[in-house]
Amino acid sequence: MFILETSRLRLRPFKDDDLSSLHSIFSDEETMKFYPAPFTIEQTREWIRRNQERYQSDGYGLWAVCLKETNEVIGDCGLVNQQVNSRLEVEIGYHIDKRYWSRGLATEAAKACREYGFGQLGLNKLISIIDPNNIPSIRVAEKIGFTKEKEVFIFGKKCVIYSGVRKSRCD
Repeated sequence: MFILETSRLRLRPFKDDDLSSLHSIFSDEETMKFYPAPFTIEQTREWIRRNQERYQSDGYGLWAVCLKETNEVIGDCGLVNQQVNSRLEVEIGYHIDKRYWSRGLATEAAKACREYGFGQLGLNKLISIIDPNNIPSIRVAEKIGFTKEKEVFIFGKKCVIYSGVRKSRCD
């Protein structure tokens, strides 16, 4: 079952057997440079489990990003509820396997999630929480129409919030 489909990608809920594919991404030092450390196998398993719980409780979460051509899991992208300065915000989050960087795949997946959040879910605002040194992630946020809103201290460090709002029918 796919949640979203783009010209090159399908996004679907994570399954337990996605563990090895996702762990090969999350255990990579370069990919996880802006996290405290690469993930262990248990942390990756927990990531999948948490997202499976989100699908039930929130109706969305981070989904497996699969190449249409091969059905290979190349990352995650989706919507996650986040507490930012005591406000509940919905974040578009994304990670793509470094073997597929610089091909516009993160932008393609994030754009589909933006449309899903504004269209199907009727949300008025979406954010991305980004390490200020993560220039590629900032570029993805900008390419999907988000702009820098503010700096915050979250997840134990300084981050920037990029956000976008749903356009009215008159725009």
